[in-house]
Amino acid sequence: MIAITGISSLVTNDASLERGKLGVINHAALVVGVDNKIAWTGEEINLPSEFVDIAINVDGRAIIPGFVDSHTHLVFGGDRAEEFEARMSGKPYSAGGIRTTMAATRSATNESLTINAHRLANEALNTGTTTLEVKSGYGLSVNDEARSLKVAGAVTTETTFLGAHVVPPESTIDKYVDLVCGEMLKQCAPNAKWIDVFCDHGAFDVDHARVILQAGAKAGLGLRIHANQLQHGGGVQLGVELGVASCDHCTHLNDADISALADTDGQTVATLLPTAELCTRSKFPDARRLIDAGVTVALASDCNPGSSYTTSIPLAISLAVLNMNMTCDEAVWSATAGGAAALRRTDIGALHIGAQADFALLNTSSHVHLAYRPGVKLVDAVFARGQLVAGSLR
Repeated sequence: MIAITGISSLVTNDASLERGKLGVINHAALVVGVDNKIAWTGEEINLPSEFVDIAINVDGRAIIPGFVDSHTHLVFGGDRAEEFEARMSGKPYSAGGIRTTMAATRSATNESLTINAHRLANEALNTGTTTLEVKSGYGLSVNDEARSLKVAGAVTTETTFLGAHVVPPESTIDKYVDLVCGEMLKQCAPNAKWIDVFCDHGAFDVDHARVILQAGAKAGLGLRIHANQLQHGGGVQLGVELGVASCDHCTHLNDADISALADTDGQTVATLLPTAELCTRSKFPDARRLIDAGVTVALASDCNPGSSYTTSIPLAISLAVLNMNMTCDEAVWSATAGGAAALRRTDIGALHIGAQADFALLNTSSHVHLAYRPGVKLVDAVFARGQLVAGSLR
C-alpha cells in the first residue's frame, strides 16, 4: 500500500466526517490500497503503521479529488476560430454554428478524430480531470455519429449519444427525429451509456426532445438534456419529468424550474457551464439561487470548438466563484462530487474509503487557490486509479 503523507489539507468530500461540505482533513495522510482504491484517510499523526509499505511525502501541499467533467464534446474535426473572432466583434452566438463543425467532422478521418480527442483528454488530465463524459453530436448522420461514439469510447466509459444536437441541413426536423430514434439510435446505442438532446431555440423543442429521450430510455440508455441555455423554455421541466441525470446549462431559469429541480432531491443535477457563458459573452447563471433552494449543482467545462474551447475545470471553478455567487468550497465540491452525481457515480469525486484513488496534488496548501488564482497552473501531479498519470511529485 502507498501512503501519501505531509498533506496540508485533504479534501475528501466525505460527509460522514462532519467537517464541512468538503470534509477537509488538515495535516493529513491518505493510503492507496492494493486494489487502487482509498484504504484510509485521516490526520497523519493517526496513520496506522501497517498501512505504510511505501510512503510519499508531499511537503505541505493540498490534495483534492480528481475533477469529474460531466459535460464535454471532445469528438470533432476542425475548429471555429473565425466564428469566435466574429462573435468577439459583436455577432451573437447561436446553435447554427454547430453545422460548421458537422462538415469538418464528416470529412475527418477516424484517426484524426481520435488523435484530437486524446489530445484534449490529456490536456484535461494535466489540469486535474480524472473522469470525462464525452458526447457525439457533430456527425449528425448514422455513420458519423456511430464512429464518433467509438472514438469517444477510446477516451472514456462515460459516452453520450447526442445525435439530437441540431438538425443537419439535408433533413427536416420530423424526418431527422425519426432517424435519430430509429436507425441512428440502433447503430449508436451499443457504444453509448447515455443519450442527450439539445432542447433550446434553434435546436429541438420540448415535444421532439421528449420523443428522442423516451426512445433512448427504451434502448437502455441513461438520460441527459441540454436545457435553457439560449433562452427560457421547457427543457428543465422536461428533464425533471423524465428523470434525467442532469439538466445542463440552466442559464435561464425561473422559480418553477428551480423548485422542480429541488424537488428531485438530487436525482436530477443542474450542471452549470460557466466557460460557455464566458466565451459567448452571455449572462452567467446564478448558482446561489439553485444551491439555496437545495438543488445539487455540478460544474463542467462544456469543451467544444464553438462556444467553450477549454478543458480547464480550474477555470470553471474560478468563474463560478467570481461570477456565479458560489463559495470556494461549493465550487470545488461541484467540480468533483457534483460531477460524479451528474453521472450517477459514487466511486469517484470523493476520497472516502473504498472510492477510486483519483486525486490531484496542488502546488499550494489550500483548495481555495483554485478560485483565488484564476488562470494559474496549480496542479503538480495527478493520480488515477492509484497511479501517477500526469505531472510530477517534485
